[in-house]
Amino acid sequence: MSATDTPSGASAPPALELRHLRKVYGGRKTPVVALQDMTLTVHEGEFVCLVGASGCGKSTLLHMIAGLESVSSGTIATPIGRPALMFQESALFPWSSVARNLELPLRLAGLDAPARRARVAELLALVGLETFADAHPHQLSGGMRQRVALARALAQGARLLLLDEPFAALDAMSRDRLHAELERIWQAQRLTVLFVTHNAREAVRLADRVVMLAPRPGRILSEHPIDLPRPRRIESAEVATRAASLLDALEAAHAVD
Repeated sequence: MSATDTPSGASAPPALELRHLRKVYGGRKTPVVALQDMTLTVHEGEFVCLVGASGCGKSTLLHMIAGLESVSSGTIATPIGRPALMFQESALFPWSSVARNLELPLRLAGLDAPARRARVAELLALVGLETFADAHPHQLSGGMRQRVALARALAQGARLLLLDEPFAALDAMSRDRLHAELERIWQAQRLTVLFVTHNAREAVRLADRVVMLAPRPGRILSEHPIDLPRPRRIESAEVATRAASLLDALEAAHAVD
């Protein structure tokens, strides 16, 4: 799929709408504002990356969208349904097999045993781990564990996927393979993705649009459409050049902030 035939963009209906979102920690005497006036629309089928330094509230924002953190003020709307969240760590149950890790959200959703087995087989095929159903997490590489974590997120049936730096701990080769896998699954499943990273190249490699965040308090500095054709390679000159321009924009914003 090229940049011109991606089924995302301003003409698509909203999948996620944030309006004047604010998050404050602490009491009245010593409040800490983590997020300030965060307003953002992500459209159906769009792949959006949030980029910013540590402390800009990227993870807090995802946790709020997923319902794991309360909202101090503002609104969050997900017209396409409840999102699924994938963390930086795979957080698999070490005592359970891959198949049983994937069965848990299906069991919670009320699927019977035959339906669970069929869905687990579909998910394992989707992430290329058909032969590892009976393996335990310690028997898998880091990249394979993240594939299982991605499959578990997809098991929830969500059309909006939230990813919190899911490949940050992986080596470069594993990360590159998972970039391609994630892009393939996003396109095949027609998902909407909000992906958090501190890596500008990773953002340009994956995104339809990059949203730059400023810290203390976290807020949107700028938005940058990425019109490079797909598939992309993270080491390509085009990706490197675009990533450098994003970092220049971020530094310029900090200089006048």
